[in-house]
Order: sequence, then C-alpha cells, then structure tokens
Amino acid sequence: LQKSLSETFGADQYSRARKEVLTYMFSRPMQMALYFCTGVLEDETLFHHYALNVPFYTHFTSPIRRYADIVVHRLLSASLGARSPFKMEKEAIQKQADHCNDRKMASKRVQELSADLFFSIFVRVRP
Repeated sequence: LQKSLSETFGADQYSRARKEVLTYMFSRPMQMALYFCTGVLEDETLFHHYALNVPFYTHFTSPIRRYADIVVHRLLSASLGARSPFKMEKEAIQKQADHCNDRKMASKRVQELSADLFFSIFVRVRP
C-alpha cells in the first residue's frame, strides 16, 4: 500500500499530506474502544480484549490527557489503598464514561470529516 501511494502521489509539496490522509482513511474502519463502568455490566465477556486475548482488560494513559484516565487512576489508587475510597456511584461513573465516549466519537467524526474534505479538494484539483 505504501509503495502504491508513493508512486501515485509523486514528490510535490503536497504528496506527503495526501499519502497521510489516504493511509488514515484506509485504516479508520477499525472498531473504536469504549469506556464503561464494569459495575454496570453483568456480562464479563465484554471485558475481554480481542487482540491481546485476555479476559479482563483496562486501559489508561497519563491522567493529564483525558478525564477518563483520571477516573481510572483514582479508582486504581483507591483499590490499592493509596487513597480514600472513590465516592462515586457506579451509575455516575457510567454516565461519565458515556459522556467521554460521546465526546471521543464527536472528535473522531470531525477528524474524519476534515480528512474527507481534504481528499475531496485534492480530487477536484488533481489533473
């Protein structure tokens, strides 16, 4: 794919940008991860991570990046006894997870529309 894209777009000032947009468009059909509160789900098979093939999985990064990561850090810290218990009901945690999912999906949609716009402009001006 990379070789084909390189041959198609040549070496002008926009070729790298065009390749990046198309590479992104080709890889975007992958399913996006969702945040959820384990306390509201009864089916533990939903905790499974397909690619890693592990039955229980949680993911978080530095808490300066996303609010969902702050919540995970606080819950983990409380479960290890490093801080007082987390004073949030599981339904409230799920509500926050739903909000984070909504914002993440909206952000992804804007990113996709931007790529689509760039691509359509490219197709229009490309001889």
